[in-house]
Amino acid sequence: MARKFLISRLALAVAVSGAVVTTAGLAVPAVAKEKAASAKYSEGFRKVAGPLQKALGDATAGLTGNITDAQLQAAKTKFDAAVGGDGKAALTAAESSATTPDDKAALGTLLRNYGLIAQDQAMMLKGLDMSISSGALPADQIGKANFDAGVTAYQMSDYAKAATYLKASKDAGYTDPSNQIDAVLADAYRRSNNGAAALQLAQQELAKAKAAGVKPSEGAIRNALQSAYESKQVAQATDLAVQLVEDYPSANAWTSAFQVVRAVNRLSGQEDLDVARLMARTNSLSSRNDYLAYLEDADPRRSPGETLKIIDQGVASGKLTQADVAEARSMASGRVGADRAALPSYEKDARVPSAPFATVNGAADAFLSYDQPAKAEELFKLALPKAGAEKDRVLTRLGIAQTDQGKYADAKATFEQVGGVRVPVAKLWLAYIKGKTAPAAPATPGS
Repeated sequence: MARKFLISRLALAVAVSGAVVTTAGLAVPAVAKEKAASAKYSEGFRKVAGPLQKALGDATAGLTGNITDAQLQAAKTKFDAAVGGDGKAALTAAESSATTPDDKAALGTLLRNYGLIAQDQAMMLKGLDMSISSGALPADQIGKANFDAGVTAYQMSDYAKAATYLKASKDAGYTDPSNQIDAVLADAYRRSNNGAAALQLAQQELAKAKAAGVKPSEGAIRNALQSAYESKQVAQATDLAVQLVEDYPSANAWTSAFQVVRAVNRLSGQEDLDVARLMARTNSLSSRNDYLAYLEDADPRRSPGETLKIIDQGVASGKLTQADVAEARSMASGRVGADRAALPSYEKDARVPSAPFATVNGAADAFLSYDQPAKAEELFKLALPKAGAEKDRVLTRLGIAQTDQGKYADAKATFEQVGGVRVPVAKLWLAYIKGKTAPAAPATPGS
Protein backbone atom coordinates (compact mmCIF):
# COMPACT_ATOMS: atom_id res chain seq x y z
CA MET A 1 0.00 0.00 0.00
CA ALA A 2 2.74 2.48 0.91
CA ARG A 3 4.14 2.75 -2.57
CA LYS A 4 0.83 3.99 -3.91
CA PHE A 5 1.44 7.45 -2.56
CA LEU A 6 5.17 7.71 -2.97
CA ILE A 7 6.33 10.39 -5.38
CA SER A 8 6.00 9.09 -8.92
CA ARG A 9 8.60 6.56 -10.01
CA LEU A 10 8.37 8.24 -13.41
CA ALA A 11 9.57 11.46 -11.83
CA LEU A 12 12.47 9.61 -10.26
CA ALA A 13 13.30 8.04 -13.60
CA VAL A 14 13.52 11.50 -15.11
CA ALA A 15 15.77 12.62 -12.30
CA VAL A 16 18.20 9.75 -12.59
CA SER A 17 18.47 10.17 -16.34
CA GLY A 18 21.23 12.68 -15.64
CA ALA A 19 23.71 9.94 -16.51
CA VAL A 20 22.53 9.82 -20.13
CA VAL A 21 25.50 10.66 -22.28
CA THR A 22 25.53 13.94 -24.14
CA THR A 23 28.36 15.89 -25.65
CA ALA A 24 28.23 18.27 -22.68
CA GLY A 25 29.14 15.36 -20.42
CA LEU A 26 32.29 14.45 -22.35
CA ALA A 27 34.53 17.45 -21.84
CA VAL A 28 38.11 16.16 -21.66
CA PRO A 29 40.70 17.88 -19.44
CA ALA A 30 43.57 19.36 -21.45
CA VAL A 31 46.35 17.79 -19.42
CA ALA A 32 48.67 17.55 -22.42
CA LYS A 33 48.76 21.30 -22.97
CA GLU A 34 50.86 23.88 -21.18
CA LYS A 35 49.44 23.99 -17.69
CA ALA A 36 47.26 26.91 -16.77
CA ALA A 37 48.24 29.09 -13.89
CA SER A 38 45.62 27.43 -11.69
CA ALA A 39 46.46 23.82 -12.62
CA LYS A 40 49.25 21.82 -11.00
CA TYR A 41 49.77 18.64 -13.02
CA SER A 42 52.85 16.57 -12.27
CA GLU A 43 55.21 15.92 -15.16
CA GLY A 44 54.88 12.18 -14.75
CA PHE A 45 51.14 12.44 -15.02
CA ARG A 46 51.37 14.66 -18.10
CA LYS A 47 53.42 12.06 -19.92
CA VAL A 48 51.01 9.24 -19.07
CA ALA A 49 47.70 11.10 -19.28
CA GLY A 50 48.45 13.25 -22.31
CA PRO A 51 48.12 10.42 -24.86
CA LEU A 52 45.03 9.10 -23.03
CA GLN A 53 43.44 12.54 -23.12
CA LYS A 54 44.11 12.92 -26.84
CA ALA A 55 42.81 9.43 -27.64
CA LEU A 56 39.63 9.97 -25.67
CA GLY A 57 39.10 13.37 -27.25
CA ASP A 58 39.54 11.90 -30.73
CA ALA A 59 37.23 8.97 -29.95
CA THR A 60 34.40 11.20 -28.71
CA ALA A 61 34.84 14.11 -31.12
CA GLY A 62 32.09 12.93 -33.45
CA LEU A 63 29.46 12.47 -30.79
CA THR A 64 26.63 15.00 -30.94
CA GLY A 65 23.32 15.52 -29.16
CA ASN A 66 21.75 12.51 -27.48
CA ILE A 67 24.05 9.62 -28.14
CA THR A 68 23.00 6.11 -29.16
CA ASP A 69 24.42 2.84 -27.85
CA ALA A 70 25.97 2.21 -31.26
CA GLN A 71 27.80 5.54 -31.12
CA LEU A 72 29.06 4.77 -27.63
CA GLN A 73 30.33 1.38 -28.71
CA ALA A 74 32.10 2.90 -31.70
CA ALA A 75 33.78 5.51 -29.51
CA LYS A 76 34.88 2.87 -27.02
CA THR A 77 36.30 0.68 -29.76
CA LYS A 78 38.23 3.60 -31.20
CA PHE A 79 39.69 4.59 -27.83
CA ASP A 80 40.61 1.02 -26.92
CA ALA A 81 42.45 0.59 -30.19
CA ALA A 82 44.34 3.86 -29.74
CA VAL A 83 45.68 2.92 -26.31
CA GLY A 84 46.72 -0.66 -26.93
CA GLY A 85 43.45 -2.59 -27.04
CA ASP A 86 42.17 -2.21 -23.47
CA GLY A 87 41.11 1.30 -22.51
CA LYS A 88 40.08 0.36 -18.99
CA ALA A 89 43.46 -1.23 -18.26
CA ALA A 90 45.32 1.77 -19.69
CA LEU A 91 43.38 4.21 -17.52
CA THR A 92 43.75 2.04 -14.44
CA ALA A 93 47.52 1.90 -15.00
CA ALA A 94 47.60 5.70 -15.08
CA GLU A 95 46.37 5.93 -11.50
CA SER A 96 49.83 5.47 -10.02
CA SER A 97 51.07 8.57 -11.85
CA ALA A 98 48.31 10.82 -10.47
CA THR A 99 49.98 12.39 -7.45
CA THR A 100 48.67 15.97 -7.21
CA PRO A 101 45.07 17.02 -6.57
CA ASP A 102 44.82 18.32 -10.16
CA ASP A 103 46.21 15.03 -11.49
CA LYS A 104 43.50 13.12 -9.63
CA ALA A 105 40.70 15.46 -10.66
CA ALA A 106 41.72 15.19 -14.31
CA LEU A 107 42.16 11.41 -14.24
CA GLY A 108 38.80 11.12 -12.51
CA THR A 109 37.21 12.94 -15.44
CA LEU A 110 38.93 10.60 -17.91
CA LEU A 111 37.74 7.55 -15.95
CA ARG A 112 34.22 8.91 -15.74
CA ASN A 113 34.09 9.68 -19.46
CA TYR A 114 35.44 6.28 -20.41
CA GLY A 115 32.83 4.76 -18.10
CA LEU A 116 30.19 6.70 -20.04
CA ILE A 117 31.20 5.40 -23.46
CA ALA A 118 31.84 1.92 -22.07
CA GLN A 119 28.50 2.05 -20.20
CA ASP A 120 30.43 0.91 -17.12
CA GLN A 121 28.71 2.47 -14.11
CA ALA A 122 31.32 1.27 -11.64
CA MET A 123 34.05 3.06 -13.59
CA MET A 124 31.91 6.18 -13.93
CA LEU A 125 31.43 6.26 -10.16
CA LYS A 126 35.10 5.59 -9.53
CA GLY A 127 36.05 8.51 -11.74
CA LEU A 128 33.52 10.87 -10.19
CA ASP A 129 34.64 9.90 -6.70
CA MET A 130 38.27 10.46 -7.65
CA SER A 131 37.51 13.95 -8.93
CA ILE A 132 35.40 14.83 -5.88
CA SER A 133 37.93 13.43 -3.41
CA SER A 134 40.82 15.24 -5.08
CA GLY A 135 39.73 18.55 -3.60
CA ALA A 136 40.71 20.25 -6.86
CA LEU A 137 37.27 20.65 -8.42
CA PRO A 138 36.17 24.27 -8.84
CA ALA A 139 33.49 25.23 -6.34
CA ASP A 140 30.86 25.58 -9.07
CA GLN A 141 31.41 21.95 -10.16
CA ILE A 142 31.24 20.23 -6.78
CA GLY A 143 27.45 20.09 -6.59
CA LYS A 144 27.07 18.73 -10.13
CA ALA A 145 29.80 16.11 -9.64
CA ASN A 146 28.22 14.88 -6.41
CA PHE A 147 24.80 14.77 -8.07
CA ASP A 148 26.15 12.70 -10.95
CA ALA A 149 27.90 10.39 -8.50
CA GLY A 150 24.73 10.07 -6.43
CA VAL A 151 22.61 9.26 -9.47
CA THR A 152 25.14 6.70 -10.65
CA ALA A 153 25.26 5.02 -7.24
CA TYR A 154 21.44 5.07 -7.15
CA GLN A 155 21.31 3.33 -10.53
CA MET A 156 23.73 0.74 -9.16
CA SER A 157 21.37 0.19 -6.18
CA ASP A 158 24.01 1.39 -3.73
CA TYR A 159 21.50 3.60 -1.96
CA ALA A 160 23.55 4.46 1.12
CA LYS A 161 26.39 5.75 -1.06
CA ALA A 162 23.89 7.53 -3.30
CA ALA A 163 22.44 9.34 -0.30
CA THR A 164 25.90 10.49 0.80
CA TYR A 165 26.69 12.02 -2.60
CA LEU A 166 23.24 13.53 -3.09
CA LYS A 167 23.31 15.12 0.37
CA ALA A 168 26.69 16.66 -0.49
CA SER A 169 25.25 17.93 -3.76
CA LYS A 170 22.28 19.49 -1.99
CA ASP A 171 24.54 21.03 0.65
CA ALA A 172 26.58 22.58 -2.17
CA GLY A 173 23.42 24.31 -3.41
CA TYR A 174 23.06 22.30 -6.61
CA THR A 175 19.68 22.04 -8.33
CA ASP A 176 19.37 19.46 -11.09
CA PRO A 177 17.55 20.36 -14.34
CA SER A 178 14.57 18.15 -13.42
CA ASN A 179 14.41 19.63 -9.88
CA GLN A 180 14.17 16.14 -8.42
CA ILE A 181 17.23 15.94 -6.19
CA ASP A 182 15.10 15.91 -3.02
CA ALA A 183 12.91 13.11 -4.35
CA VAL A 184 15.87 10.93 -5.32
CA LEU A 185 17.68 11.68 -2.06
CA ALA A 186 14.59 10.84 -0.02
CA ASP A 187 14.13 7.59 -1.92
CA ALA A 188 17.81 6.73 -1.43
CA TYR A 189 17.38 7.29 2.30
CA ARG A 190 14.32 5.07 2.40
CA ARG A 191 15.91 2.33 0.35
CA SER A 192 18.92 2.35 2.66
CA ASN A 193 16.60 2.04 5.68
CA ASN A 194 17.24 5.58 6.88
CA GLY A 195 13.64 6.67 7.21
CA ALA A 196 14.46 9.25 9.86
CA ALA A 197 16.72 11.13 7.46
CA ALA A 198 14.09 10.93 4.73
CA LEU A 199 11.48 12.38 7.06
CA GLN A 200 13.80 15.15 8.22
CA LEU A 201 14.54 16.09 4.61
CA ALA A 202 10.86 16.18 3.76
CA GLN A 203 10.02 18.26 6.80
CA GLN A 204 12.67 20.80 5.84
CA GLU A 205 10.94 21.31 2.50
CA LEU A 206 7.58 21.80 4.20
CA ALA A 207 9.11 24.28 6.62
CA LYS A 208 10.57 26.29 3.74
CA ALA A 209 7.16 26.63 2.14
CA LYS A 210 5.56 27.64 5.43
CA ALA A 211 8.23 30.27 6.02
CA ALA A 212 7.60 31.64 2.53
CA GLY A 213 3.86 31.87 3.18
CA VAL A 214 2.88 29.36 0.51
CA LYS A 215 1.56 25.83 0.62
CA PRO A 216 4.11 23.12 -0.18
CA SER A 217 4.00 21.28 -3.47
CA GLU A 218 1.87 18.16 -3.52
CA GLY A 219 5.02 16.13 -4.19
CA ALA A 220 6.70 17.53 -1.08
CA ILE A 221 3.73 16.61 1.10
CA ARG A 222 3.48 13.14 -0.38
CA ASN A 223 7.21 12.64 0.11
CA ALA A 224 6.91 13.62 3.77
CA LEU A 225 3.83 11.44 4.13
CA GLN A 226 5.64 8.44 2.70
CA SER A 227 8.60 9.00 5.02
CA ALA A 228 6.42 9.38 8.10
CA TYR A 229 4.45 6.27 7.19
CA GLU A 230 7.56 4.16 6.67
CA SER A 231 9.12 5.51 9.87
CA LYS A 232 5.94 4.49 11.75
CA GLN A 233 5.43 8.06 12.98
CA VAL A 234 1.70 7.72 13.63
CA ALA A 235 0.87 11.29 14.63
CA GLN A 236 3.01 12.84 11.90
CA ALA A 237 1.67 10.50 9.23
CA THR A 238 -1.90 11.32 10.25
CA ASP A 239 -1.27 15.07 10.24
CA LEU A 240 0.48 14.91 6.86
CA ALA A 241 -2.40 12.90 5.41
CA VAL A 242 -4.73 15.65 6.61
CA GLN A 243 -2.45 18.34 5.18
CA LEU A 244 -2.44 16.58 1.81
CA VAL A 245 -6.21 16.70 1.47
CA GLU A 246 -6.46 20.21 2.89
CA ASP A 247 -4.02 21.56 0.31
CA TYR A 248 -4.80 19.23 -2.62
CA PRO A 249 -8.33 17.83 -2.12
CA SER A 250 -8.53 15.53 -5.13
CA ALA A 251 -10.10 12.06 -5.00
CA ASN A 252 -6.61 10.60 -5.39
CA ALA A 253 -5.30 12.62 -2.45
CA TRP A 254 -8.24 11.58 -0.31
CA THR A 255 -7.62 7.94 -1.22
CA SER A 256 -3.98 8.27 -0.15
CA ALA A 257 -4.99 9.98 3.10
CA PHE A 258 -7.52 7.30 3.96
CA GLN A 259 -5.00 4.54 3.22
CA VAL A 260 -2.46 6.08 5.57
CA VAL A 261 -4.84 6.91 8.41
CA ARG A 262 -6.33 3.44 8.32
CA ALA A 263 -2.90 1.80 8.17
CA VAL A 264 -1.20 3.65 11.02
CA ASN A 265 -4.11 4.03 13.46
CA ARG A 266 -5.93 1.27 15.29
CA LEU A 267 -9.51 1.84 14.15
CA SER A 268 -12.37 -0.42 15.16
CA GLY A 269 -15.25 -1.26 12.85
CA GLN A 270 -17.38 1.64 14.06
CA GLU A 271 -14.52 4.13 13.74
CA ASP A 272 -13.71 2.78 10.30
CA LEU A 273 -17.37 3.13 9.32
CA ASP A 274 -17.17 6.88 9.88
CA VAL A 275 -14.03 6.96 7.73
CA ALA A 276 -15.87 5.04 5.01
CA ARG A 277 -18.74 7.53 5.20
CA LEU A 278 -16.29 10.32 4.45
CA MET A 279 -14.77 8.27 1.64
CA ALA A 280 -18.23 8.08 0.08
CA ARG A 281 -18.70 11.84 0.40
CA THR A 282 -15.31 12.52 -1.25
CA ASN A 283 -15.80 9.96 -4.04
CA SER A 284 -12.84 8.01 -2.70
CA LEU A 285 -14.31 4.51 -2.53
CA SER A 286 -11.91 3.38 -5.21
CA SER A 287 -11.68 -0.39 -4.89
CA ARG A 288 -13.71 -3.51 -4.30
CA ASN A 289 -12.19 -3.82 -0.83
CA ASP A 290 -13.24 -0.26 0.05
CA TYR A 291 -16.86 -1.10 -0.67
CA LEU A 292 -16.77 -4.49 1.03
CA ALA A 293 -15.20 -3.00 4.17
CA TYR A 294 -17.92 -0.33 4.25
CA LEU A 295 -20.63 -2.98 3.95
CA GLU A 296 -19.09 -5.06 6.72
CA ASP A 297 -18.79 -2.07 9.06
CA ALA A 298 -22.28 -0.77 8.31
CA ASP A 299 -23.79 -4.28 8.67
CA PRO A 300 -26.99 -4.96 6.67
CA ARG A 301 -28.71 -6.15 9.84
CA ARG A 302 -28.06 -2.88 11.67
CA SER A 303 -28.15 -0.34 8.82
CA PRO A 304 -30.05 -1.93 5.94
CA GLY A 305 -30.88 1.33 4.17
CA GLU A 306 -27.30 2.59 4.15
CA THR A 307 -26.05 -0.86 3.15
CA LEU A 308 -28.36 -1.01 0.12
CA LYS A 309 -27.27 2.48 -0.95
CA ILE A 310 -23.60 1.48 -0.88
CA ILE A 311 -24.32 -1.81 -2.63
CA ASP A 312 -26.02 0.05 -5.46
CA GLN A 313 -23.18 2.57 -5.71
CA GLY A 314 -20.56 -0.18 -5.75
CA VAL A 315 -22.32 -2.17 -8.44
CA ALA A 316 -22.94 0.94 -10.55
CA SER A 317 -19.26 1.88 -10.30
CA GLY A 318 -18.19 -1.56 -11.51
CA LYS A 319 -16.18 -2.19 -8.32
CA LEU A 320 -18.69 -4.76 -7.04
CA THR A 321 -20.47 -7.59 -8.82
CA GLN A 322 -23.92 -8.88 -7.99
CA ALA A 323 -22.25 -12.05 -6.71
CA ASP A 324 -20.13 -9.97 -4.29
CA VAL A 325 -23.19 -8.52 -2.61
CA ALA A 326 -25.89 -11.17 -3.05
CA GLU A 327 -25.98 -12.18 0.61
CA ALA A 328 -25.74 -8.62 1.96
CA ARG A 329 -28.42 -7.41 -0.47
CA SER A 330 -30.77 -10.20 0.49
CA MET A 331 -30.30 -9.54 4.20
CA ALA A 332 -30.71 -5.76 3.87
CA SER A 333 -33.68 -5.99 1.51
CA GLY A 334 -35.49 -8.22 3.96
CA ARG A 335 -35.10 -5.68 6.75
CA VAL A 336 -35.18 -2.24 5.17
CA GLY A 337 -38.96 -1.85 4.84
CA ALA A 338 -39.74 -2.60 8.47
CA ASP A 339 -36.71 -0.67 9.66
CA ARG A 340 -37.63 2.47 7.76
CA ALA A 341 -41.25 2.21 8.89
CA ALA A 342 -40.09 2.00 12.50
CA LEU A 343 -38.22 5.32 12.43
CA PRO A 344 -41.10 7.30 14.04
CA SER A 345 -41.29 4.81 16.90
CA TYR A 346 -37.50 4.93 17.34
CA GLU A 347 -37.72 8.70 17.67
CA LYS A 348 -40.68 8.56 20.06
CA ASP A 349 -38.87 6.13 22.37
CA ALA A 350 -35.69 8.22 22.20
CA ARG A 351 -37.46 11.39 23.29
CA VAL A 352 -38.76 9.89 26.50
CA PRO A 353 -36.76 11.70 29.22
CA SER A 354 -35.88 8.44 30.96
CA ALA A 355 -34.73 6.70 27.74
CA PRO A 356 -31.33 5.06 28.19
CA PHE A 357 -28.33 6.02 26.10
CA ALA A 358 -28.55 2.94 23.88
CA THR A 359 -32.13 3.78 22.85
CA VAL A 360 -31.42 7.41 22.05
CA ASN A 361 -28.12 6.75 20.32
CA GLY A 362 -29.59 3.88 18.30
CA ALA A 363 -32.38 6.14 17.04
CA ALA A 364 -29.87 8.87 16.12
CA ASP A 365 -27.72 6.33 14.25
CA ALA A 366 -30.77 5.13 12.35
CA PHE A 367 -31.74 8.61 11.17
CA LEU A 368 -28.15 9.35 10.13
CA SER A 369 -28.07 6.08 8.21
CA TYR A 370 -31.25 7.02 6.35
CA ASP A 371 -29.87 10.43 5.32
CA GLN A 372 -31.98 12.44 7.75
CA PRO A 373 -29.19 14.49 9.36
CA ALA A 374 -31.39 17.16 11.00
CA LYS A 375 -33.31 14.57 13.00
CA ALA A 376 -30.06 12.72 13.73
CA GLU A 377 -28.48 15.92 15.07
CA GLU A 378 -31.34 16.46 17.52
CA LEU A 379 -31.13 12.91 18.83
CA PHE A 380 -27.32 12.83 19.12
CA LYS A 381 -27.55 15.98 21.24
CA LEU A 382 -30.05 14.17 23.48
CA ALA A 383 -27.73 11.15 23.70
CA LEU A 384 -24.63 13.09 24.78
CA PRO A 385 -25.54 13.76 28.44
CA LYS A 386 -26.96 10.29 29.02
CA ALA A 387 -25.27 7.94 31.47
CA GLY A 388 -22.98 5.55 29.66
CA ALA A 389 -22.70 7.77 26.61
CA GLU A 390 -19.83 6.96 24.26
CA LYS A 391 -18.93 10.62 24.02
CA ASP A 392 -16.35 10.55 21.22
CA ARG A 393 -18.47 8.30 19.03
CA VAL A 394 -21.56 10.47 19.57
CA LEU A 395 -19.61 13.67 18.88
CA THR A 396 -18.21 12.21 15.67
CA ARG A 397 -21.64 11.38 14.36
CA LEU A 398 -23.14 14.62 15.57
CA GLY A 399 -20.43 16.36 13.55
CA ILE A 400 -21.29 14.24 10.51
CA ALA A 401 -24.97 15.13 10.82
CA GLN A 402 -24.11 18.82 11.06
CA THR A 403 -21.74 18.59 8.11
CA ASP A 404 -24.40 16.93 5.98
CA GLN A 405 -26.67 19.91 6.66
CA GLY A 406 -23.97 22.40 5.69
CA LYS A 407 -23.70 23.62 9.29
CA TYR A 408 -19.93 23.76 8.97
CA ALA A 409 -19.14 26.08 11.88
CA ASP A 410 -21.15 23.89 14.25
CA ALA A 411 -19.59 20.74 12.82
CA LYS A 412 -16.10 22.16 13.21
CA ALA A 413 -16.74 22.96 16.85
CA THR A 414 -18.13 19.47 17.39
CA PHE A 415 -15.26 17.59 15.73
CA GLU A 416 -12.73 19.65 17.69
CA GLN A 417 -14.15 18.12 20.89
CA VAL A 418 -13.52 14.54 19.74
CA GLY A 419 -10.77 12.75 21.67
CA GLY A 420 -9.24 9.31 22.08
CA VAL A 421 -8.80 6.89 19.22
CA ARG A 422 -11.29 8.85 17.13
CA VAL A 423 -9.04 11.92 16.80
CA PRO A 424 -7.67 10.82 13.40
CA VAL A 425 -11.24 10.33 12.14
CA ALA A 426 -12.23 13.77 13.37
CA LYS A 427 -9.16 15.33 11.73
CA LEU A 428 -10.17 13.93 8.35
CA TRP A 429 -13.68 15.33 8.73
CA LEU A 430 -12.24 18.69 9.77
CA ALA A 431 -10.11 18.71 6.62
CA TYR A 432 -13.25 18.04 4.59
CA ILE A 433 -15.03 20.95 6.29
CA LYS A 434 -12.05 23.21 5.72
CA GLY A 435 -12.22 22.42 2.02
CA LYS A 436 -15.85 23.50 2.02
CA THR A 437 -15.24 26.81 3.74
CA ALA A 438 -11.64 28.05 3.44
CA PRO A 439 -10.11 29.84 0.43
CA ALA A 440 -7.18 28.03 -1.18
CA ALA A 441 -3.69 29.10 -0.09
CA PRO A 442 -1.16 30.12 -2.75
CA ALA A 443 0.81 27.12 -3.95
CA THR A 444 4.55 26.72 -4.19
CA PRO A 445 5.61 27.69 -7.75
CA GLY A 446 5.88 24.62 -9.94
CA SER A 447 3.66 22.46 -7.73
